[in-house]
Amino acid sequence: MSEYIPWSSQPLDSWAGKYAQGRFVDLDGRRTHYLERGEGEPVILLHGFLYDSYLWADNIDALARHFKVYALDLWGCGYSTREPLDYGYQLYAHQLSLFMDSLGIPRASLVGQSMGAGTAIKFCVEQRQRVNNLLLVDPAGLPNPLPWMGKIFNLPRIGEFLMGLNTDIVRKQGLRDSFIHDSKRITDDYFENATRAHKIAGTSEVLLTILRKQFFDKLSAEIGRLAEIAPPVLIVWGREDKAIPLRCGQEMHRILKGSRLEILDRAGHVPNFERAAEFNQLAVDFLRS
Repeated sequence: MSEYIPWSSQPLDSWAGKYAQGRFVDLDGRRTHYLERGEGEPVILLHGFLYDSYLWADNIDALARHFKVYALDLWGCGYSTREPLDYGYQLYAHQLSLFMDSLGIPRASLVGQSMGAGTAIKFCVEQRQRVNNLLLVDPAGLPNPLPWMGKIFNLPRIGEFLMGLNTDIVRKQGLRDSFIHDSKRITDDYFENATRAHKIAGTSEVLLTILRKQFFDKLSAEIGRLAEIAPPVLIVWGREDKAIPLRCGQEMHRILKGSRLEILDRAGHVPNFERAAEFNQLAVDFLRS
């Protein structure tokens, strides 16, 4: 049996050298890892909390048949830099802006899930001229209490203890309780790929910092502004989402009067994974239109 590798223990450079499958770009002295596929109009994919660019593993190739697709690892996640930062939507919108500047992308369509969708909303409100379309997958932003596991991890020292345990149980339970509706989809292979970058030193600290800032649901003003500037918006929601319930999607759709809401059955917080074929068709049709 191979030796268990503790969470948040491996040097970023060596772990990335072993497992990172994309490219790297320096943005204001901070490294960003990203995947790049396809040709055509640019589409940028922004992952949510706990994940990295692997979130889009079942989507990126389908999109890349029609578009130039970039999937970022937001700072603190995946194989991007780990360091103490003021994590939040403003930081990630800034990272996205720097990324587009660095790669010479004047405008792009944005596809974001959960926290990544919140980042897309924040960026669009600040730089509407750089956004073609917005595809929001179970987006964070509207008032919504943390799930019970999030509340537990916010407790002093408890979060550090749980994240530091040399076991997969804590993270697997988090995926079951808050992210994936059908627990049978959380295979050993899926879990290993989805959490591999959690082995990088500093990851647990970043995840706890993000959770404890409690910024996920603090975009009501920006969503109101988004309704005024009215970009094309498609909202896709997993009907069984436990992290951000469907009522939030219905309320966002009501606020964004010109938006379209598509609800995918038998899917939780990551419908682009659980209902990949349906999601991919919706995404391609929307982004091409």
